[in-house]
Amino acid sequence: MSTVVIGAGPGGLAVAAALQQRGETVTVVDKAAAVGSSWRGHYDRLHLHTPRELSGLPGYPIPRRFGRWVSRDDVVRYLELYAAHHRLDVRTGVEVTDLAQQHGGWTVTTADGGRLDAENVVVATGYNNTPAMPTWPGTESFTGEIIHASAYRNGEPWRGRSVLVVGIGNTGAEIATDLVEHGAGPVWIGVRTPPYILVRDRGPMTANLLGIMVRHLPVRVVDLLQDRMLRLETPDLSAHGLPRPSGGLYSKVLTGTIPVQDVGIVGSIQSGSVVPVKSPAHFEGDEVVLTDGTRLRPDAVVVAAGYRQNLEPLVGDLGVLDARGLPRSHGAEPALPGLYFTGFTNPISGMFRELRIDATRIARAIRPRRT
Repeated sequence: MSTVVIGAGPGGLAVAAALQQRGETVTVVDKAAAVGSSWRGHYDRLHLHTPRELSGLPGYPIPRRFGRWVSRDDVVRYLELYAAHHRLDVRTGVEVTDLAQQHGGWTVTTADGGRLDAENVVVATGYNNTPAMPTWPGTESFTGEIIHASAYRNGEPWRGRSVLVVGIGNTGAEIATDLVEHGAGPVWIGVRTPPYILVRDRGPMTANLLGIMVRHLPVRVVDLLQDRMLRLETPDLSAHGLPRPSGGLYSKVLTGTIPVQDVGIVGSIQSGSVVPVKSPAHFEGDEVVLTDGTRLRPDAVVVAAGYRQNLEPLVGDLGVLDARGLPRSHGAEPALPGLYFTGFTNPISGMFRELRIDATRIARAIRPRRT
């Protein structure tokens, strides 16, 4: 049997390795110039939010020399080592433009007019595929700078300048902290919904390990237990402009809202280095007008509003996407005969861990090992 995997990030490489270990012929294609292109483009200070020992992909663990919390550059290096270790057939610079069912299999068409025929296709183009930039009235006349977080590398260009970070997810919280550490100021962070903030490292009991342990309990029980624990662990930042969250941590996760892991944002807010404010409503000249009427004059606005998966151009005509543009079927359950998706969830238990599990299950579904 043959399989084409679209995407040479951690999800695609993991599936390819798991299939190859079971005797499958696998070709991995990616429009970027190298494996792990999304990771290469992230901000400098980024580390995996899951510990090394729980984040390795099938058949090759993350080397111990990369430390417990693996840096962005070491994640990229790991993916390069992973592809080399498994001797994967990875073809970079190959953009897929169309998928079509053909006689019990699939035809993969590429931008250069090439074709790859396969019995199975695995789409692993990534959860963070395309930056999502909101639109606000007046941005065209704003005299400051507006960038998406995907273009942010570090805070050095904004040393001594004021910055508004829009969005207090993990990316926004880390960028705000990074700006402060590079001497930017004042730094505001726009908050629409107060997030749950987790202590990342409790010694052996990390945040995502706890998530693994409780994920099969009733949602209401997990919400109650975690909310009580977080009230003990996380300082109340209400006096600093960030109210306590509500609605239940696990309930929020199930709707796609991931908690923030504290790698400095709590201390930055407590010290006044990062000031929580409301979200932008519109822009006027050199001012950003917030939803509560407050006016700020930042030199720059960094929009940490997330990404979209951008699957519609590739599979939008196949009826396999839901209203959010996400695959209706995921992992070992095919969306159509021979068509699989991996990496399009954002689990509390850790993305790399789930990619490893998905890869193994997809490989078993595609190629059961004969005894």
